[in-house]
Amino acid sequence: MPRRARPSIALLATHGAAASVLYGMYDLFNSAGRDWPAMVGQPPGASVFRPIVAARETTPLPVVNGIVVTPEVALRDLPAPDFICIPDLAVYPGDISLHDYHQEATWLRECHARGSVIAAACTGALLLADTGLLDGRDATTHWAYCDAMAERHPSVKVHPQRVVVTAGPDQRLVMGGGGSSWQDLALYLIARVAGIECAMQTARVFLIDWHQTGQQPYASLARTRTSSDTAVTHAQVWIAQHYDTPAPVAGMLQASGLAERTFARRFQQATGLSPLEYVHTLRLEEAKQHLEAGDDSVEAIAQAVGYEDAAYFSRLFRRKVGLSPAQYRRRFGGMRRMLQQAGAPPAG
Repeated sequence: MPRRARPSIALLATHGAAASVLYGMYDLFNSAGRDWPAMVGQPPGASVFRPIVAARETTPLPVVNGIVVTPEVALRDLPAPDFICIPDLAVYPGDISLHDYHQEATWLRECHARGSVIAAACTGALLLADTGLLDGRDATTHWAYCDAMAERHPSVKVHPQRVVVTAGPDQRLVMGGGGSSWQDLALYLIARVAGIECAMQTARVFLIDWHQTGQQPYASLARTRTSSDTAVTHAQVWIAQHYDTPAPVAGMLQASGLAERTFARRFQQATGLSPLEYVHTLRLEEAKQHLEAGDDSVEAIAQAVGYEDAAYFSRLFRRKVGLSPAQYRRRFGGMRRMLQQAGAPPAG
């Protein structure tokens, strides 16, 4: 795709956008190529991109948390920017139905047909999926929304563990995972246009670390679903207090009062997990807390959450979390200790 000297990059402002992501990306794209030379004693350079805040209209737009954004250009006046970035949207995993985004979705489809590269940060991928452009393609979004996205768009191949995913002809669909991975997304686009060194320099200016281990270490494995099935609820309540018992699934079955096959089927329908998978999620979440807050050995933690075989526990932890127990402790235990040393009160 032919490019001008400074490719335009439209940052899509909607009523559900987070201003921190919108303007954070705006700052990164303006900084790329411009600020690093000044940091090392040279004259400032030229910005790689020409960022523009775009919306349905140019009138002031209230976004998330009551912040007001003033768009620079209306969508109808911006038929095909080189790049488009969709910030995250204020929706919850239990209700990801997007309301009144039809005009934005139509504009995105038209721009993509004209050659625009479309990038979506975090839950912005839900709007991208609603355009139909991701049908049959790889995608990612915030770890807490991946299951809901897969249910809403069954043909989309959702990758919860990945931070950045590219898809489509010429890789013109790009998605960043959750939270601050919009920074990874911005660095990827900078590298794509101006090269890896420019992206690395921009990361140094802003002290950005790439989320090289993906989203898994940050994800809560025990994402329970509200269920109207009373028998399943009884089992969930029981296992929450007895996850470390030697025969947890048998105990859940007894608490439910159902026949074994009926229980397994209804539990899977209600939670999206088999009873044994559900037990593992609870145990591993408890193990995370032990690793963050204490100095017990991995073997002791394995025993405490219900695993007699510490080696099996370690393999399971790495597979589900993306880090070994020791790596998890170094990353998140260190974070907790730094917060405590800074005077932050404990939870509760």
